[in-house]
Amino acid sequence: MVEESQVIEKLRGVVDPHTGTSVYDMGLIQELKVDGDRVSLKFRPSSPFCPLGVQLAKSIKAALKEVAGEVDITVVGYINEEELNRQLREE
Repeated sequence: MVEESQVIEKLRGVVDPHTGTSVYDMGLIQELKVDGDRVSLKFRPSSPFCPLGVQLAKSIKAALKEVAGEVDITVVGYINEEELNRQLREE
């Protein structure tokens, strides 16, 4: 069973290289839910055209997989969100 504090710690480890700030502290994580071994959240890149949106979304998923059995990330407010969400579901 994963604790919310573990999830937040992992999210704080995913840093936007342009700002040097974590995706969590930048407020890019929404609707974070931890249920047993499952984590779900929405990730909103800092802009619809964020050049690091794909990289950050995949980094978030990889970091959370270290502590959770199932990770469900939905990207919102991003130009290619449908394609990116499909990729994230397949990983």
